[in-house]
Amino acid sequence: MPIKDVFLPLVGQPRGPALVAVEKCVAVAADLGARITALALEEDVFERPKVMLLDDRDSVQDSLEASDVQQLLNAFTKAASRANVRTQRRSGKVPADQIGAVLAEHARFSDLTLVPVKPHDSRTEAIVEALLFESGRPLLLCPEHRAHELRPEFENVVIAWDHSARAARAVGDALPVLQAATSVRVLTVAEDKTDAIMQSGTALVDHLREHGIIASFETTKGGGSSTGKVLGSWANSHGIDAIVMGAYHHSRLNEIVWGGVTKTVIGQPPCWVMISR
Repeated sequence: MPIKDVFLPLVGQPRGPALVAVEKCVAVAADLGARITALALEEDVFERPKVMLLDDRDSVQDSLEASDVQQLLNAFTKAASRANVRTQRRSGKVPADQIGAVLAEHARFSDLTLVPVKPHDSRTEAIVEALLFESGRPLLLCPEHRAHELRPEFENVVIAWDHSARAARAVGDALPVLQAATSVRVLTVAEDKTDAIMQSGTALVDHLREHGIIASFETTKGGGSSTGKVLGSWANSHGIDAIVMGAYHHSRLNEIVWGGVTKTVIGQPPCWVMISR
């Protein structure tokens, strides 16, 4: 199924990297030929009424400045206008503990959710997890710290293949992206090339061929590093535009306590990451 309707959550402060990430996400929607819907949310926090003195010029100026939500939406609108992409935009205030659930509910009505990711940010990670567990839709993570160098076209794509059901789901969700790519590689991180590993990788390559996707399969050793770090280093050294992967192969609790591939990638994506659960 083609990707025709994408969702962009906007949460946080409109600083430089965040604004670049918004622009890159809009560019991806344009490249896909999809409509993009932005939802900007801010925390609904009770504030005591303030007494403003007439000569308090700084306070007056602050009150006239656009809110973070408005600045994010303005950046979205400008980027969409430049990219000539169809848009919808919404905003709202919700309690902090409900932001993830509200975004997940809206994400259910899209083919793909684009998520700007701040590195090692607890609120961003909570939002990503809510979207993964509650939306039923794939996510495309945009690393804000690398947004300026990201390309909106996914020519070189790697599938992080661990033979799991969730990885298979991710491949299915990513078929439109894989079909449009110039190069698709299937990668398994393993110390030994066992028969089971080789058969699984070969079977996936054969399956992709039926969808018009010519892919190759290879393995790489972990060398004592975590799989998430190995995957990121491999992607960077091979000029990968996007990684396709499944989320939380192990239990969510084990990943939270001990760490894991999903937690590593969510914490600091090495490039665009299309992730499904």
